[in-house]
Amino acid sequence: MPYYIAAISNSGGAPEQAYRKMQNAAACPEKPLAEMFKFEVPSLMVGTLDSLMTLSDELGKTDQLVEAITRKIEKSGAELTSQKADFTVGGVPPNRYIQQFAWDYAKYPNRRPLKELVALISGGAQAIDEELKQLGTSFQEKTMALSDAKRRKGGNLMVADLNDALNPEDMRKITVHNSEYLKTVFVAFPSQAEDDFEKVIYDVGKTIVGYGGPDWSRDPRNLGHPVKFGSLVDRFRKKGSPVVPGSVQKVTSDKDSCLYVVTILKSQYQAGYYEGDEFQAGTKVDFIQLFEKACRDKRFVVRDFEYDPSQSSRSSMQIEQLQTEVEGMRSGLSRWTKTHYGEAFVAWMHIKVVRVFVESVLRYGLPVDFTAVLYKVPAGADKEFVDALDKELAPPKREITKEEGEENQDDGGDDGDEEYHEFVLQSFEP
Repeated sequence: MPYYIAAISNSGGAPEQAYRKMQNAAACPEKPLAEMFKFEVPSLMVGTLDSLMTLSDELGKTDQLVEAITRKIEKSGAELTSQKADFTVGGVPPNRYIQQFAWDYAKYPNRRPLKELVALISGGAQAIDEELKQLGTSFQEKTMALSDAKRRKGGNLMVADLNDALNPEDMRKITVHNSEYLKTVFVAFPSQAEDDFEKVIYDVGKTIVGYGGPDWSRDPRNLGHPVKFGSLVDRFRKKGSPVVPGSVQKVTSDKDSCLYVVTILKSQYQAGYYEGDEFQAGTKVDFIQLFEKACRDKRFVVRDFEYDPSQSSRSSMQIEQLQTEVEGMRSGLSRWTKTHYGEAFVAWMHIKVVRVFVESVLRYGLPVDFTAVLYKVPAGADKEFVDALDKELAPPKREITKEEGEENQDDGGDDGDEEYHEFVLQSFEP
């Protein structure tokens, strides 16, 4: 249900007269278009006209910013609970706080310069927003960790924790190597690719390893004898896969995927050589990462895994711990949103009051002499309500001279798309 704050000049009369005028405009038995409440606007420091005009331009953006922060907290709180979030402001529902609004002089001293006062109000709201971002990021990271753990726990052999998927009997069926030269890796892939895997696995990475040796055709005298050829031998004259022949074994499978073990060559030493009188040391080429990449190109997944039977229930314990942490963070963040929603809402209402004060002073001049009220308008009755205010609260129109009419035409006739009224009027919906 929308609310409107309206302010008109007292024109030197008593505030009660202005109050009755606004009541008769739209909140009386003859015109029951809205419910009206008294609205306190404190006496704030005016400053200079230039500073008020500059502040008036900035207040619109500040109002939108603080409202956005308030809405964000409200949305975050609602997403954290399956039930409708029960937000309060100062211990009462937002609607009641608006209708009983009173300026918080202790929190926002009214004798501070307006620019400082606005900075104080908006700064508090922005600090709340920053804290919400940090808490929200932490909660999201923890939630993602829980989702990832559940995915691995309930996933197929391509993503599941293999310590949970395999048992001692599975491991006794296979031979696992992890020596200086050999490494057994676990390879998972979709079930429908099993035939293809068995056909191509010995050719996967067939350009990775150099199997070339000395060219005995040129000098067969040392054939069969140990000879140190070093860099004179082109090891990559003949290339092949690092997969050890006969090492492929099936470990297990489920309805979606299969798991095999493959033993591969770990690495290969490239002999050093001399550049002039300086010896360049040899290098060691690691085949494991190259083989993993070759498998990815074939849609096979090399699982980084070492079997540890003591870790068979680790993922279940991890999920349980993460679940507890997520629920604790959810509860804490929910309480935080309920507390800080009220603070942000209070800041938003105080910004609106400052806007009413600044616009009233700019419109009606000094000394400060205006009366403001709050209207609660039924949903869908906004146009009829605003039309009634325009009719009853607009000052009597005087006859416009020919010269003034020409000036108005030169100025374009209006100030853009913003709706204009002959009195101060602001609308919002909590």
